[in-house]
Amino acid sequence: QVQLVESGGGLVQAGGSLRLSCAASVSSFSNYAMGWFRQAPGKERDFVAAISWSGRTTYYADSVKGRFTISRDNAKNTVYLQMNSLKPEETAVYYCARAASSSYRSIPRTGPGYDYWGQGTQVTVSS
Repeated sequence: QVQLVESGGGLVQAGGSLRLSCAASVSSFSNYAMGWFRQAPGKERDFVAAISWSGRTTYYADSVKGRFTISRDNAKNTVYLQMNSLKPEETAVYYCARAASSSYRSIPRTGPGYDYWGQGTQVTVSS
């Protein structure tokens, strides 16, 4: 069983920064791409960013390009999301997830491409 535990959420003013972390419970973490998603109240869960198993390839939602950075430390079984210049409309619960396939080509950008999810961490951006 894979467990993913997010941390680092909180309350921040518009324009501020937060760094989210997601720690995985299994050593096979390094074999899989990882992703971050977010869900605002009353809205669907949206893709934010994804990173390949090696960390060499990353993808971002257009809305966060240039402001958010996804990274990973396979030695620590941890993936990060650095969020800068945050906006009030980015208030949401942020989730990390592990790709369902260990294929090195698999870097999903939609929810069905992931099979394990964390419990989420709340990010609130005040105006």
